[in-house]
Amino acid sequence: MLERAHILVCGGTGCTSGNSNKIYSEFQTRLKEQGLESEVKLIMTGCFGLCARGPIVVVYPEGTFYQHVKVEDVNEIVCEHILKGRPVERLLHSEKEEDGSLKAINETAFYKRQKRVVLRNCGIINPESIDEYLAYDGYKAYEKVVTQMTPQGVIDEIKKSGLRGRGGGGFSTGMKWQFAHDSVSDIKYVVCNADEGDPGAFMDRSLLEGDPHAVIEAMMIAGYAIGAKQGYIYVRAEYPIAVQRLEIAIGQAREYGILGKNIMGLGHDFDIELRLGAGAFVCGEETALLNSTEGKRGEPRQRPPFPAVKGLFEKPTLINNVETYGNITQIILNGADWFASMGTEKSKGTKVFALGGKINNTGLVEIPMGTTLRTIIEEIGGGIPNGKKFKAAQTGGPSGGCIPAELIDTKIDYDNLIAIGSMMGSGGLIVMDEDNCMVDIAKFFLEFTVDESCGKCTPCRIGNKRLYEMLDSVTKGTATMEDLDKMEQLCYYIKENSLCGLGQTAPNPVLSTLKYFRDEYVEHVKNKRCPAGVCKALVSFKIDPALCIGCTKCKRNCPVNAISGEIKQPHVIDASKCIKCGACLQGCPKNAIVR
Repeated sequence: MLERAHILVCGGTGCTSGNSNKIYSEFQTRLKEQGLESEVKLIMTGCFGLCARGPIVVVYPEGTFYQHVKVEDVNEIVCEHILKGRPVERLLHSEKEEDGSLKAINETAFYKRQKRVVLRNCGIINPESIDEYLAYDGYKAYEKVVTQMTPQGVIDEIKKSGLRGRGGGGFSTGMKWQFAHDSVSDIKYVVCNADEGDPGAFMDRSLLEGDPHAVIEAMMIAGYAIGAKQGYIYVRAEYPIAVQRLEIAIGQAREYGILGKNIMGLGHDFDIELRLGAGAFVCGEETALLNSTEGKRGEPRQRPPFPAVKGLFEKPTLINNVETYGNITQIILNGADWFASMGTEKSKGTKVFALGGKINNTGLVEIPMGTTLRTIIEEIGGGIPNGKKFKAAQTGGPSGGCIPAELIDTKIDYDNLIAIGSMMGSGGLIVMDEDNCMVDIAKFFLEFTVDESCGKCTPCRIGNKRLYEMLDSVTKGTATMEDLDKMEQLCYYIKENSLCGLGQTAPNPVLSTLKYFRDEYVEHVKNKRCPAGVCKALVSFKIDPALCIGCTKCKRNCPVNAISGEIKQPHVIDASKCIKCGACLQGCPKNAIVR
């Protein structure tokens, strides 16, 4: 029997934290009460991308997009929409055409400029159903390569596509596969790096949660191409939903004869095991990940030899991250020319970003390479909240740099970002507004890398610690102008002498902010003032008596009774009591409090 409606409930981590599991259960209950369980198909999907509007429910065939859904809204959706055909307007994510009609969801600002290749199935299929993956051309790419292509032919197709690794470095994926293919060994391995550790990044997690079979199939294709029979997915244990869905997907694939011996009767053997990481950021570096997979301390190895020559258990090993694998099946099915038609000359295809920070539409976006930062922020992201001005964007997480407002028209690709002192990284994109202090931002990211350093090499272990202390002195107003020059020198020393990518890129946030926001550093050092009012040691609050009307709101908001004054008389802040929390700023009708 064909269902007359499909109800899709977002089952990504963000919506799950908003009780989407309970929403799903409530739909089950209400549909059963109305006798609709056989007429309406209820599906728990992966992430829809527009996390700012979650929990999300979409009803087909209309494509009605409901946002901020609560458990108590479910009965109304069933009774009004499903039974009576009347959408619940108060829950609609609504952008209207000129004639007043609602735009189709893929024509709204958030989705219109996107091109979903990696995320093609996320928010569409049930990630815990291999049958749904098969219905969307699942495992056809694997069948094609085994029956119609030689291993070298597969590698040539990946080379021709121009796909570059999406984990940060941007190395040619085809060349990496070629090196592993050319290494001579009785045993080879394929590894998936799902140790996504950048603050604010959730691209890999969302793909694993929404389309785990796509990664499994890509690893199988890689195994065929390089001559490997065993794969490992190294995923951090903090991703319980991703881990659970991977376990289900691997089990289903084995049950269907898609993993294991003589897959599909085609003569190729391949299986996959999971390895759970404990959340060490350094294990995102491929050689540290290999050590951890082997049960050793997660420390980077000296290179060369590279993993393609001597990797896991000292055997040739191919390592790609989740998003890189997410492109493979589509390249095989649609052809290298199709993939290469998207993007820029040296950066082909699309890139997934986790868009966060001071932006209206936080979430997961996939855009063609070459899309400008302005398009991402103003159109897809919906601009900066509360009428604030865009100040900077941080790409590449702790390894990246800050892009200032004057470079908002930069086209996003690997080479352009490196040219302006940033990097693609795995795909975190944090937006900042005028209230952010760029010195504090650099300090935040450096504190993270100091904490996450494995300590194996001195430049990273000691150098970044000293760099952090110098940044701290800037935020406290105790640094000198000479210290700024010393910081810059230390940054370059750390970059040139650290053992692995963590240390080599750790100074990037400091260098980029020194380059583009040096005036803020100077203001901290010379005038002992934080322009954004973030660095507490340099902040002082005063009340302008010419503006204060004595409404007492600041006095009532102050948690330490540091403000005194009579009604309708100017108030005063006692600096010796003030803890610089900023509570007095909230609600002042005359903006009489200055800092």
